[in-house]
Amino acid sequence: MASSQAGDPPAAGREVTRARVAVTGSSGLIGGALVASLRADGYDVVRLLRRQPGPGTAPAGPAAPGDGVSHWDPGAPDAGLDPQAFIGVTAVVHLAGAGIGDKRWTEARKAEIRDSRIKATRALASGLAKLAKPPATLLCASAIGWYGDTHGRDVDESAPAGSGFLAELVQDWEAAADPARSAGIRTAHLRSGLVLTARGGTLARMVPVFKLGLGARLGPGTQYMSWISLVDEIGAIRFLLDQPEIAGPVNLTAPNPVTNAEFTAALDATLGRPKVFRLPVPGLRLPSATVGVPGQALRLALGEMAGELLASARVLPERLLDADYHFSHPYITPALRYALG
Repeated sequence: MASSQAGDPPAAGREVTRARVAVTGSSGLIGGALVASLRADGYDVVRLLRRQPGPGTAPAGPAAPGDGVSHWDPGAPDAGLDPQAFIGVTAVVHLAGAGIGDKRWTEARKAEIRDSRIKATRALASGLAKLAKPPATLLCASAIGWYGDTHGRDVDESAPAGSGFLAELVQDWEAAADPARSAGIRTAHLRSGLVLTARGGTLARMVPVFKLGLGARLGPGTQYMSWISLVDEIGAIRFLLDQPEIAGPVNLTAPNPVTNAEFTAALDATLGRPKVFRLPVPGLRLPSATVGVPGQALRLALGEMAGELLASARVLPERLLDADYHFSHPYITPALRYALG
């Protein structure tokens, strides 16, 4: 990328070439933040929008001056890509997909999740592979669900896949990028943990409950939660764009996972709430350290998804650390304070 700052005029006699990146899922929480970050640093961004928005997809915002918008079709064999839109594109960041934790996992919902990730990724990878001049890099969203329940054991990118719906989903999801890999496109899989931001996602849904003093640990509270701040999620993606030697799985998690009980206590403290779980019975106050949402109640409320909430995997970002990525928020309490302002 050129060294001049965004908005500075080019030096006389010198042509300034701006890096050009294409992004799917740009209307989502992470995609929107990534696009804003890239734009702020002077990148040209091509927002790849679905020709037919998927269920629950947020409306796409307007393009910034100088940016491009193109369309793709996740249901088409080669994604229906427009080759003209990829002229000068050096990297594609693929973040599109139906929300995993948004709804109860009925069979229909699980099929929708699989299709939005596996079929769409295969279509995009196939389309990129057939371009006359494909981008050098493809960064694909993935998830730490790959590891399944390790019962709190430390795992890094070398660990084998676990079992269960999410683990099987992630295996097939990552394999769906094989057409791009076979075409010589550097392909990295972004195995993200719980992304902390007040703008949306799990944390945003938890905050109102905790502010009312109704927050509680889930199940025993001893299960590990592997998390990452939104700042580091975007920072790590940006970092990987400039690391041509890194391909394959990369854990996007902070280096210090916490148990569910520790997370609950940190969130309580950040919000300034008493560490008390309040039941809707006048005068009844019980310490949150001893009261939680029973596992059986979670299973009744959430079905199969409850197993993922109660699973325990201590996922470590070994490849990012080995490459000298410096985390802005390595510890949970400062990360929550930043996320919640």
